Amino acid sequence: MNIAVLIKQTPQVSEVTVTDKANWPDSELIVNPFDEYALEEALKIKETHDGKTFAISFGTDGAETALRSALALGIDEAYLIVDDGYTFLDPQKAAKALAKAVEKIGDIQMVLTGKQATDDDSAMMAPSVAAYLDWPQTGFVKKFDSVAADKVVCLRTTDAGYDKIETPLPAVFSVVKEINEPRLPSLKGKMKAKKAKIEKWTPADLGVELQPMLEQKSISAPPSRASGEIITGEKDTIIDKLVAKLKEDQVL
Repeated sequence: MNIAVLIKQTPQVSEVTVTDKANWPDSELIVNPFDEYALEEALKIKETHDGKTFAISFGTDGAETALRSALALGIDEAYLIVDDGYTFLDPQKAAKALAKAVEKIGDIQMVLTGKQATDDDSAMMAPSVAAYLDWPQTGFVKKFDSVAADKVVCLRTTDAGYDKIETPLPAVFSVVKEINEPRLPSLKGKMKAKKAKIEKWTPADLGVELQPMLEQKSISAPPSRASGEIITGEKDTIIDKLVAKLKEDQVL
């Protein structure tokens, strides 16, 4: 069972500011937090099935840091697609490159990724990669009930609870944070990751031409919430005023 994990390097969300654009912080970028659960699940599946794990990222040379973090956890091999025209907010473009990388590595049965990236929140990566590969995909997986050579049974999170899905392999999956508790890297793992080779490809190496697939019109911060109204008086008066206000606002 060979598993590829697609990871993205993102900023600390708390440090991003928004004016007429998204201002990325100068601090070091991190592995997208949701992708950490995908890495952990790949390692867990590997522990009970023969095979290899691969981490793949698309971005600038700086994304090598995120891949070394994955290697420190126990991922076997890492690949970086370097694109001079990379932008954080074009998941369709990234998906096209990542799908080609999966094809180039070959003999992959499962592709895992986090449910979304914390910078664009698009949740488009898993379905987009699956579309380029022409593989089935299941999103928002909270548990893998069983993993066999030719199929997977998993629980997909829904608003009402979950669906139990049987999916043939190869397939693409996005996972939610309820699926596991990510491990921390060992000192030995960190030392090994520092010396590990990371294979780097350009889009040309993959035989793919990448053009921007999204046009960013504008970015703005959410509008400030209006201050609330405080109702004072006796209990019965407060209740009457509250009910009248809710009816006025068509809440009741």
